[in-house]
Amino acid sequence: MTGYPPLDIRTARRRFVTVCVLFWLPLGLSIAPLILLFTERGMAMTAIAAFFAVHSLTAAALELPTGGLSDVLGRRAVLAAAGLLNLTALTLVALGTTGWLLGLGMGLMGAGRALSSGPAEAWYVDAVHACSGPGADLRTGLARASSATSAALAVGTLLGGCLPWLLGLGPDLGARLSEATSAVVLPLSTPLLLGAAVETVFVLYVLTALREPPRPRATLRDVLRGVPATVAGGLRLGGRDALVRRILLSAGAAGSALAAIELLTPGRAAALTGASESGAVLFAALACAGFVCSGVGSHLAPLAARLAGSGERAVLLSLGISASGLLLLGATATSTGPGPLILSAIGYGLVQLGLGSAGPSENDILHRRVESSGRATALSVQSLALQLTGALTGLALGVLPSGPLPWLLGGTVLLAGALLWIRRGEPAPPDPAPAGDTPARSAGTGSAQGTEPCDAGRTGADCAP
Repeated sequence: MTGYPPLDIRTARRRFVTVCVLFWLPLGLSIAPLILLFTERGMAMTAIAAFFAVHSLTAAALELPTGGLSDVLGRRAVLAAAGLLNLTALTLVALGTTGWLLGLGMGLMGAGRALSSGPAEAWYVDAVHACSGPGADLRTGLARASSATSAALAVGTLLGGCLPWLLGLGPDLGARLSEATSAVVLPLSTPLLLGAAVETVFVLYVLTALREPPRPRATLRDVLRGVPATVAGGLRLGGRDALVRRILLSAGAAGSALAAIELLTPGRAAALTGASESGAVLFAALACAGFVCSGVGSHLAPLAARLAGSGERAVLLSLGISASGLLLLGATATSTGPGPLILSAIGYGLVQLGLGSAGPSENDILHRRVESSGRATALSVQSLALQLTGALTGLALGVLPSGPLPWLLGGTVLLAGALLWIRRGEPAPPDPAPAGDTPARSAGTGSAQGTEPCDAGRTGADCAP
């Protein structure tokens, strides 16, 4: 990389994995206590729903602009900004006692989520290409990072759920903590404060470990001119390249599946246990197990691609497995007894296993179809497709009657996403955009890496980009 000796692949891979762990561990710590903390602060369910709506809408609104910002200003600066936003958000949510402070914290968390979707992965791909050329293997590093993300979320979920409970054992440290801070710090606040401390480590690590080529100084005018052009280029990706369009549609199908299991599983767990408190414990255990299954699927992604014969067929197989899990959950939605319960748990695991396996292969294909100047933007478009489809599916699930139908809706959408990959053969990549249309160049960041067509019917690690 210009200005530094290029990193070897193992070093780049290790730093990428470390960044993923440090970023997602704090968010995992917040999963179990978050809603309970809002309740302890006296917030009604309508207010809690509004907080989550603020988070989702902020992330969706900023997804593409922040992806373009990363391609214009650089990966490291934007990723560090995401960490600072999350640090501030976790602190506000942990200590906030009023609705507007909690809403602000959730909005900042959504902004941090938008900033984070793309820069780290784009940095990794750029580093590998600088070291070994565009034909280097990407899928292994992407799979390991995805597995590490799932592991961080699983550990964070367990730790975030157990820490407040542990503070209540023996001498009631939690009550003493609340009394000493005039109820500003509650036992349920401690996982989020621990997450804020981890975010500090994340920011420092990003600034010191993720070195990248020096970029020409970008003025405010450069940024304002370059980011919209990059966003427009990202939106045109699916229109120019049929394979990229399949990836974006598959991301939308995955968003539908995730919305189904996230919205329907807590209520189903409570119904199985007979109480909301015990249902919450069961849901935490299921969420942790789901992250483990997703991590295993990501770890197996390179093997799946080799056994299937190509990245495209691996995506087809993986999404098919995930859709079968959702359909199994739908088939057992109204059944009782240990047998259906076991089948439901298997279905939940299959959903996460398949989605975890599909992700690295999809992203490996995506990175071989886009230029470096628009790589983070492409990832943001993919994330936006997932979030918007998930939001629409959530609205549809809310009006459907309880029972198998909501599960079958998610399973059908995901199955349709899998069927997109039946078509064999890879279309030729799009013609490079004219120099004037390349946003990073207009911002003064230099020439982008071009892409080269793969042989027909071969994708991913089977061919050079």
